[in-house]
Amino acid sequence: MTAPRPYLGSPQETIAVLNQYKFVFQKKFGQNFLIDPHVLDKIIRAAEITKEDYVVEIGPGIGTMTQHLAAAARGVAAIEIDKALIPILEDTLSGYDNVTIIHDDVMKVDLEALTQKRNEGRPVKVVANLPYYITTPIIMGLLEKHVPVQSITVMVQKEVADRMQVGPGTKDYGALSLAVQYYASPYIVANVPANCFLPRPKVGSAVIRLTTHESPPVKVKDEKLMFAIIRASFNQRRKTLQNGISHAAELGISKEQTVKVLEEMGLSPSIRGEAMTLAQFAEFTNRVLK
Repeated sequence: MTAPRPYLGSPQETIAVLNQYKFVFQKKFGQNFLIDPHVLDKIIRAAEITKEDYVVEIGPGIGTMTQHLAAAARGVAAIEIDKALIPILEDTLSGYDNVTIIHDDVMKVDLEALTQKRNEGRPVKVVANLPYYITTPIIMGLLEKHVPVQSITVMVQKEVADRMQVGPGTKDYGALSLAVQYYASPYIVANVPANCFLPRPKVGSAVIRLTTHESPPVKVKDEKLMFAIIRASFNQRRKTLQNGISHAAELGISKEQTVKVLEEMGLSPSIRGEAMTLAQFAEFTNRVLK
């Protein structure tokens, strides 16, 4: 094994690697590389990586964060979609024999099989600097498919991080808030300004840690139905719950049934989705199924 390369992370080191390989940023992949070592340290600390852990990193870029993860963890699977970055990763990570580079789209990777193979099915920790255009599908894919994940520590658009952790009655509260909070406990670790990236994104960013629940905080008879009801409730904001649900014909829930269930729950028939808690959505779903 060759000696590990010096840690990347500064603008100068990043630019040197990019120039060496004549790398061109691909807009379609939403690439923004982190160039602030202090933010890197915060992510590693927040993820609480130990030598017992196997880590899945999504979008390693040139391997800046991967180097830190490899030094802290028992093993790392780095999943990168851009084939132009693979030779760079093979170079920058050549000194680490506990890293597996996977050239693939994370949305197509069987992460359950990966955890089974690399970590004997035990929960892994996910760390990522996610492309903002696909943040929600990636996070929800990890949670909804019940991949064995202990925690997800990710860099996301600040607005998305805010939406994940807010409660009812706030402007950012919506289907994403409820979905994330059903599966995990969200905590914003740090806000990150645009000048910490190359190239600079046009929006603010935040590091958020999602610690998955051992079991959901509410009991619901049909998880899929609950989330279909939640999505219908937020499809058109400022609509009442009964109107949102009645417009979702696939649910097969009439206005009359919605009103009856809301009254049974002691709630106003004119309540809106944004005023409902996760526990109330679970109760509403269970009562609909009676």
